[in-house]
Amino acid sequence: METQPANAQNDRNSLTGAQMINHKVISWVLALVIGIVLSLFAFERISDPEPAMRRAQEETVVMAAREILQSYVSPGQELQLVDPLEPNRKIGKVYVYPTDNGWELSGHYRRNMADAWHPYLMSLDQQGELTSLAVQDANERLVGLSTRDSRCSAVP
Repeated sequence: METQPANAQNDRNSLTGAQMINHKVISWVLALVIGIVLSLFAFERISDPEPAMRRAQEETVVMAAREILQSYVSPGQELQLVDPLEPNRKIGKVYVYPTDNGWELSGHYRRNMADAWHPYLMSLDQQGELTSLAVQDANERLVGLSTRDSRCSAVP
């Protein structure tokens, strides 16, 4: 009485030399085709200029937002920033993304080491001009500014 593994062994032994060579050639050709396809895919991903251009736009927007935030929050003084160019997950999440009308970005700032981190949300138009700025800060100057400037909102 023959068992199943013995039959499988007999089937392998029944392959002719030409069939075995054909099987080896097909496996090598298939491996070569898969390698070429993966290489082309990797090359396309690396050489695509779109991500680099998008990153450059984001960096330009964040740099403009830093200047605007500085002028509103603490003119003439140094600010410590956590933004998309300087992220710090321990302090909070930050982002920058395009909208239909321009850009939105968020981050955190503080005036000095004794100050708490204050979150902000900023909207910019296509030209990098301020559309709205919302900060969580009880600074009297900012609260007063938010009553005079409709683009700025400061809440304690």
